Amino acid sequence: MFGQSALVGSGDTPSSSRIFVYEVQGLRQNTENDKNNYDIRNSSSIFIKVPYKRMNEEMRRITRMGGTIVSIKPLTSEQ
Repeated sequence: MFGQSALVGSGDTPSSSRIFVYEVQGLRQNTENDKNNYDIRNSSSIFIKVPYKRMNEEMRRITRMGGTIVSIKPLTSEQ
């Protein structure tokens, strides 16, 4: 296409550097997250930083672990 080079990697796109913060509630300990080095409490919110290219994968993982995504916000330099 016009203006694109075959030598430019996917890491050079503006979206590749975007990070989002998921606020998740209701995660419970199960075999999926037993690999973590920490226990998960059911009562609190957890904030997870996710790169743009992994958003769908992370949503599926959170759902498998029994969590509910409360909000998704872009990570800005002020945060």
